[in-house]
Order: sequence, then C-alpha cells, then structure tokens
Amino acid sequence: MRVPNSVVLPVGTHVDCCQEQEVAEKTHDIMARITAMLAERKSNLAHFINNLEGSEEPKFYVDQWERLKEMESCTLTILNLVAVNCTDHCDIKKLEATILEHVKNEELFPEVFRVLPPVYRQVEAAILDIARSEEVADHGMMDLQYLLSKLSQHKHLAGLGRELLQDILRYLHHIGLVVWYEEIKHLESTVFLQPTFLITMFKLLVRYRLVQQLESIS
Repeated sequence: MRVPNSVVLPVGTHVDCCQEQEVAEKTHDIMARITAMLAERKSNLAHFINNLEGSEEPKFYVDQWERLKEMESCTLTILNLVAVNCTDHCDIKKLEATILEHVKNEELFPEVFRVLPPVYRQVEAAILDIARSEEVADHGMMDLQYLLSKLSQHKHLAGLGRELLQDILRYLHHIGLVVWYEEIKHLESTVFLQPTFLITMFKLLVRYRLVQQLESIS
C-alpha cells in the first residue's frame, strides 16, 4: 500500500484441506475483503487529508499532508487470487506460470521491457559470484566502496565507477536481487547481497505478541 504502482498477486494455500465448493467460496470472500480494505483505506486517507486542510494552522502539518497525498497517489493493482495445493508439484508449476504470465504483461510491468546496457548484466553476474564466494559472511552485508573494489577486479569491470554502480544497484534493488537502503543515512554505504538474511532476521524480531512472549519468560 506504500509502494508506488505496486502489483499484488494473492495466493491461497492449503487447497488440499478444502472441498472444491469451499475453495470457490473462500476465494470470493478473500477478494471481497481486499476490495473492502482498499475502499476503507481510500476513505480514511481522504478523511485525514481533509482534517489537516481544515485545521486552524494547516502550515504546521505540511509534512504530514504531503506524506498522506503521496500515499493517496500510490496505485495498487490486485490480481485474481490463485489457489494452490503446496503439496502438489503441478500446482506449484501452475503458480509459477501464472506469475511469469503477469510479469510479462507490459501494462502491469512496463520496466520489464526496458533494454539495459550490457554492463548491468555483467555487474549482476559478478555480484552473484561474490555473494556465493566463501569470503562473504552469511549475512551478506558489504561496504559499498569495498564492493566496488571487488567488482573492479573482474575482467570487464575495471573501469566501473561509483556513480554507475549506484545506478545499477538501484535497478538490482528494484528487482530484489540485492537490498540497498540509499535513502537511510546510516545504511547508504552498506549493500545487502543476501536479501533472504534480512527476511529471516525480521521474522525473528517482528513477531506477533512479541511483548507478551518476552514478559512470559521468567
């Protein structure tokens, strides 16, 4: 909901635990709930924006107003839910084919058809090699300048500059190959070559009822 022009493909699992009629009913219910949730979000944003605009001192709330307007402009495309049985390899392949079909849709993902310079692919391949090397720790965190020096050792990347590398990292971050928080001052010089590590870490730190779980420990 906070990512501009995002596309979401809902996936319903555990089809093997449901009757065929149940799957159809649950699919309809989930899509109806999503539609209602989006309508409520749109209504709430409009309400908050109107409140700020109608306040006695609106100039004090300019930052909040701009953030809300930015969120209001974010379009969110919800695709039809795909129901799968995760224990059935054919269903997994069906899900894969559905994802690829949507990704190739130029209306949904216009950037897929952008022609990239060869150096983008060369840097991408080199980063994958570096990420798989034994010298990189499991967390995959690497200093940006050190990454540049490692890439410069590759045959076709000796003249790679920092500015071009940053452009390429923005692209690789966008497609999910790496994570680079350039907008966060304390993290702008760090590149995460193993995004899955961050997912694992967040799963440990951000948990439902975490405070209650901690308080239950003697």
